[in-house]
Amino acid sequence: MEYMIEAGFLGTRAPFFMDGVVVIVALLPFLIGLGIWLAILGQHKLHYLFQTILLLFTIIVLVYFEYGIKLGGGFTEYIKESSINPTFALYFLIFHITIASMTIIIWAWTIKIAFADRKRRALPGVYSPSHKKLGRRVAFFILLTSITGVGVYWILFIG
Repeated sequence: MEYMIEAGFLGTRAPFFMDGVVVIVALLPFLIGLGIWLAILGQHKLHYLFQTILLLFTIIVLVYFEYGIKLGGGFTEYIKESSINPTFALYFLIFHITIASMTIIIWAWTIKIAFADRKRRALPGVYSPSHKKLGRRVAFFILLTSITGVGVYWILFIG
């Protein structure tokens, strides 16, 4: 797994694993949009499957990311070469982690509730409006996670 900490492919100071993760994080809002589009088209089973697989894939990427951070020496090591104030960077990182953690929880909760509602044959149907509301919340938090994740990347490897 030493390839993970070798030079990345985006032309920054970032290691390989971080470039891969930031590309996935940047694409996540678009992938969520695709999942929502499936629901709009009435492809509810495909929507459910797509959202579930996307959440599981995101969790796998998160584990891969955490492993890479440990291999690379963590935040303290990465902030050394940045021109950004380390205190600001740390607070921004904490903000990102908070948003990202809330996102995973809300996303998983939404899928869990949708699964139960589908099993009761209430989705699509009577619970569709509340599911849409939860879905919008998940999409908003994913967008925030993406923006702040790219921001952390910029702070550590570009700034």
